[in-house]
Amino acid sequence: MSLVELKTASGHGAVSGGAMDRVVERKRIDKRILIAAGTGAVLILILLFWLFAPRADSQSVNPDRLAISQVQQGIFEDFLPLRARVAPLVTVYLDAVQGGRVEQLAVEDGATVTKGQLLAILSNADLQLSTLARQTEVEQQLNNMRGQELALQQTRSANRRELNQVQTDLSKAQRLYDLQRPLAEKGFVAAKAFNDTKDELEFQRNRLAILRRSIAEDEQLQANQLGQLRASTASLNQSLSIARGSLSQLLLRAPVSGQLSGFSIQLGQSLQQGERLGQIDSAGKSKLEADVDEFYLGRVVVGQTANIEVEGKTYGLKVSKVYPQVRNGQFRIDLVFDGPEPPSTRRGQTISTKLTLGDSSRAVLLPNGAFFNDTGGNWIFVVDGNGAERRPVQLGRRNNDFIEVLEGLKPGERVITSTYSGLVDKDHLSFDTDE
Repeated sequence: MSLVELKTASGHGAVSGGAMDRVVERKRIDKRILIAAGTGAVLILILLFWLFAPRADSQSVNPDRLAISQVQQGIFEDFLPLRARVAPLVTVYLDAVQGGRVEQLAVEDGATVTKGQLLAILSNADLQLSTLARQTEVEQQLNNMRGQELALQQTRSANRRELNQVQTDLSKAQRLYDLQRPLAEKGFVAAKAFNDTKDELEFQRNRLAILRRSIAEDEQLQANQLGQLRASTASLNQSLSIARGSLSQLLLRAPVSGQLSGFSIQLGQSLQQGERLGQIDSAGKSKLEADVDEFYLGRVVVGQTANIEVEGKTYGLKVSKVYPQVRNGQFRIDLVFDGPEPPSTRRGQTISTKLTLGDSSRAVLLPNGAFFNDTGGNWIFVVDGNGAERRPVQLGRRNNDFIEVLEGLKPGERVITSTYSGLVDKDHLSFDTDE
């Protein structure tokens, strides 16, 4: 194989056909177009993100985990279901008025007792000695006052005797004067003798006047002293009765009739003054005690009616007392039977009670649910298409089943009535069935 060298003629600057080639310049896109296109793309991305990204006031939820109820028109029964406890109508507590040692027990715990029945006998040597000393002191003071009262009465009697004597002397002087005066005028009685009689009459008159003033003053003083003595006597007699009553308090008696409970003292046990010994519950009479949610504090009043059903029979009750103190979100009420009591109830038993708060009326009804505790009844999620929107509402009365709707909802609308835990700050819910 041979190589052939091709040479170009020196007189030509290029190979044949080379004059036909030329440089083609590349065209570039305008920078302003590129900037405008980039800006548009960014705006489109932001718009897509705003449209499809989750909102801060929105949340996706699974509708299967929600309780969705329908608003309806119907009759609202204004009642409140309660769990009430059977308790004695009247309970009287037994306390040791005086401390002492238990010497004798007359009854056992759980017995039915009558008013005044002896329950136990205590002994207290110190109390007995101090009571006897007090009794002796009081009796001595009473004797002293009786002596003072006797002395006053004797003084009054002596004054009366003296007054009687002075009045007699005055009468004698008056008669003698009346006898001598006509004789003295005719000269049959000496002037000296008549003047002595006249002076004696004046003396007896003055003596009687002075004695009467003295007796009046003594009477006033004696009356005051007697009044004070009698008041002191009454006070001392009362003190004596109290002293004697202290001993009688060592005999423990039933203050009322009923069933004795919590009476667990033992023979030989030493009891302190004021120590709780037990209680007596009214026999055959009971009441119901119920705890009510504080939401109803302004709606429950004395006199409202209630009823219970026991063994197929309905029994009526009335609210007898409302305790306004709220503890753990509840307040307590007492209900008494308005008529016969069920014979089979026992103390401590719980009974379902229906408390009537008002009359039944036709209204828009919303099924009761846990949402009320989260919203306070001020708003609710209303189902709309594939989601739910927050809507303000005005709710009224409620019972165990329904809530009365005043404004914001119409019959036929669907709402979420389950708990709103984690949703209270949301305005929109979207239903995600794939969750």
